[in-house]
Amino acid sequence: MLFTLALFFAAAAAIYVACDYFVNGVEWVGQRLELGATAVGTVLAAFGTALPESAVTFMAVAFGSTAEQKDIGVGAAMGGPLVLSTLAYAVVGLALMRLRRRQAVAECDSCIKADQQRLARDQGWFMGIFAFKVILGLLAFAWKPWLGILFLLAYALYVRRELTADDACAEADVLEPLKLRPRDAQPSMAWACLQTVLALAVIALASRVFVAQIEVLGVAMGASPHIAALLLAPIATELPEIMNAIIWVRQGKERLALANISGAMMIQATIPSALGIFLTPWKLDATLIAAGLFTMVSIGVLWLRFRREAMSVGALSAVGGLYALFAGYVGWHFYA
Repeated sequence: MLFTLALFFAAAAAIYVACDYFVNGVEWVGQRLELGATAVGTVLAAFGTALPESAVTFMAVAFGSTAEQKDIGVGAAMGGPLVLSTLAYAVVGLALMRLRRRQAVAECDSCIKADQQRLARDQGWFMGIFAFKVILGLLAFAWKPWLGILFLLAYALYVRRELTADDACAEADVLEPLKLRPRDAQPSMAWACLQTVLALAVIALASRVFVAQIEVLGVAMGASPHIAALLLAPIATELPEIMNAIIWVRQGKERLALANISGAMMIQATIPSALGIFLTPWKLDATLIAAGLFTMVSIGVLWLRFRREAMSVGALSAVGGLYALFAGYVGWHFYA
């Protein structure tokens, strides 16, 4: 158990350090591609950090030899959006709260400084796609696997929209020097890509170790494989997005932090879902349906607040409570 705990904390530390290099590198890649800060967060950063959880789903549904193993992939595909729409946003809110208290910010210290209308549109896209995939999980028909193509097309349209949209927040963020070339005022695209790819490789490897340890700890605490897949594994695989958010908030770039989570949610609503629909019957049990409902409630709250441009640090922090309620429901459902 001590060895498992040591690996657990070592992997978490490695993910944090690698994420620091990753966000630094991906910002320079975005700058070289002349992308807006929001597009960097929603597309480049989100796609990179979404690889670990997409890999978990793919390995489970493509190579799982039993129905239980394939269920792990379905659980990850449903649990990932739940973690992002609750815990990840709450982490941003709590980090902002702590940062502003420490800096004694007097100017609207509860406000969210981001393009809230654009974030509301992202929540709207996610809500429609996610509701469709939950409905598919309640139905059974022969040609259901072909509908996975629609999810891939939806993500392609989302990426196209993000890359062509104007960034309402036009001011440019100050970029820190590229960590591999700290004395180079204008590092080349090759160096920026090299740092980003190397950091991503470390994130993927450390995330794999982290997932393995959290599953061992879950079993040691008496959690079933189903609960580990739905509650524990998604937290582990979404850790890169959460780490990125903390780093960007620490740098005063909450717009990038929120965009990264928003973009990761779109990936989670489409790519892992498409894999699950292609390669499994995609039938949701009561626990997975509950996960979908809790996710929809959280997204509904986020959408309304962002749409009215009324999102505050407190409201953003509060959505994490929905994950605690879901965890309580799962515990009651399996152990009552």
